[in-house]
Amino acid sequence: MSEVVTRILRNSVMVLSLIVPIIAGLGLNFAISIGALAAQTAILFVLNYGLEGYPALLAVVLLSTILAVAFGYVIGAILNRVKGREMITSIIIGYIGISIYQLIFMVGFGTIIPATNEKLLLKSGLGIQHVVNLESLSGIIDDCLKFEIWGIKCSVLNLVIITVVSLFIFYLLRSKLGINMKAVGESMDKSQSLGIDVNKMRIIAIIISTVLAAYGQIMYLQNVGMLSVYTAQSNREIFSSAAILAGGAGIKNANIRNVFLGLFLFHFLFIVSPLAGQTLFSSVAIGEYFRTFISYAVICLAIIFNVKENI
Repeated sequence: MSEVVTRILRNSVMVLSLIVPIIAGLGLNFAISIGALAAQTAILFVLNYGLEGYPALLAVVLLSTILAVAFGYVIGAILNRVKGREMITSIIIGYIGISIYQLIFMVGFGTIIPATNEKLLLKSGLGIQHVVNLESLSGIIDDCLKFEIWGIKCSVLNLVIITVVSLFIFYLLRSKLGINMKAVGESMDKSQSLGIDVNKMRIIAIIISTVLAAYGQIMYLQNVGMLSVYTAQSNREIFSSAAILAGGAGIKNANIRNVFLGLFLFHFLFIVSPLAGQTLFSSVAIGEYFRTFISYAVICLAIIFNVKENI
């Protein structure tokens, strides 16, 4: 349970970022990986200039917000040109974004981008190391006002952030903006006839999702304590989508309850399945394969059920 709670706390904001696009009719936003890249870019720039502690955290949040808003606007504008094919397009956008990000930090850092912190660079002086230790940010949220209940460790600041994001989404969906987004999600043609700017609502939904994804990645990385520069964003969108689907959300309907129920079920499965596989087959390796098989089977079945429901 302690491990499940830890996983829920560090992944909640990332999964919550999927709700608004679903409500606005954009389906599962697999481009939240771009929000994760915005957070990682901000962290690397802040580390490059040697900031530490809470000033570093504030700088990361500010810079990642600016980047996420800009990226979200571009993603939203692209998705407005491919209405009806948003999910597959968001997957492709994610892959393109990751490729550009990797090119920038493999080749551009130390050449076009001046490097002031040589600890980040490879020995060749070109590109950033594959793994960067987040000494100045490690546990900065998790260690703030820590407490323990029944052997389960929590942080007041962590809980406050998750609560604030949840309340923001709760009230957003009940505001005029949220009602307009719901209308767009139900029928773009009817919304257009009612005078709602459909494209604008969809862009706002993607911007909110991308910004929250950036915050979610910050919470995740400070918990892990290190940044795998080129792979930290890998599968974040897939596992987040799997979690919200496992909680009962669909590709057109989602709520906060789906997020937390799904997080509990999916990560409980992630912890128990390798132990079950090891017990059944008496092999650690097969236990790990068993977890992969079960986890992706859950994702596949959840998507099939949701697509069938909406046909």
